[in-house]
Amino acid sequence: MRARFVLVFFAALIGCRRDTRTPLVVYSPHGRDLLTLVEQEFEHAHPEVDVRWLDMGSQEVYDRLHSEQANPQADVWYGGPDTIFARGARDGLLAPFRPSWAEAIPAGSRHPNDLYFGLYRTPAMPVYNSRAVAASEAPREWDDLLDPKWKGKILIRDPLASGTMRAVWGFILWRSLRETGSPERGFEWLRRLDGQTKEYVFNPILLYEKLVRGEGLLTIWDLPDTLLERQRGSPLQYVFPKSGTPVIDDAVGLVAGAKHSDAARRFIEFLGECRIQRLAAEKTFRLPARTDLGEMLPGWARDVERELVPAAVDWSVLEREGPGWMARWDREIRGKSGAR
Repeated sequence: MRARFVLVFFAALIGCRRDTRTPLVVYSPHGRDLLTLVEQEFEHAHPEVDVRWLDMGSQEVYDRLHSEQANPQADVWYGGPDTIFARGARDGLLAPFRPSWAEAIPAGSRHPNDLYFGLYRTPAMPVYNSRAVAASEAPREWDDLLDPKWKGKILIRDPLASGTMRAVWGFILWRSLRETGSPERGFEWLRRLDGQTKEYVFNPILLYEKLVRGEGLLTIWDLPDTLLERQRGSPLQYVFPKSGTPVIDDAVGLVAGAKHSDAARRFIEFLGECRIQRLAAEKTFRLPARTDLGEMLPGWARDVERELVPAAVDWSVLEREGPGWMARWDREIRGKSGAR
């Protein structure tokens, strides 16, 4: 009886023991695979820190940080196009911190005042269900998505919630602006794509589930998620248009007023280390932004670098014009062209 009492006492004592680790709150759109990987690796290297991440769309991260600005709940903003980070920097959502790996990142992928830095390069391109669409029939260029044979067979991630899709829409409109001096041809392109689109899907997981089930045959999405789905056995294939693929600078930054800023700085430093950049590439198909990895890159990444034709995009124009462009698309085009 006494032995049982001692066991119960110590079990209760252990159950009541407080977790004395420093909590580190991370807001990110990067998904469970990458977030779990970096959580485990960082906590192994820093057992005094408890990483707590919230996975949400890039625009949702921005909106949440903005709403919490007077009382920040996050410590690190991890992931999303640098166009959204630029808005966050302008709005005072980020604090300066220059990690030791900063010089390994191209100058165009760094904020001039050290408010954010690129970690990954994320292409966004047409993706199709290869069980239902033969490679010879698949779209090879952006304009191929407008072929009448795809009417009602395209699924699109909700652009208002997605930094990736905002970047793609911005690329289409900037291309029009560069070629004609006006975004109008781009808006007409998006209007025609809306006429092809069966559904704007709430989140990436649901998007891929619907695509694999054949509820749609084509989409536009990013390379890492597509390769992860292929690794799980999904029949997905992607195409890099020869005319150019928008490549998003996927950034990280220290949240202004972070409650655990020391741990946040260690986390940002850790994310850009060569070993972690390579591990993210090997395990979750992230293209590192660092330019000094060379042969450290896994084979798939070297293959992509050879095949990919990055589109020339003035991202500063997208950062400046993007919110207005998206508001107009939502008001005048979304769901108004009759595919559904």
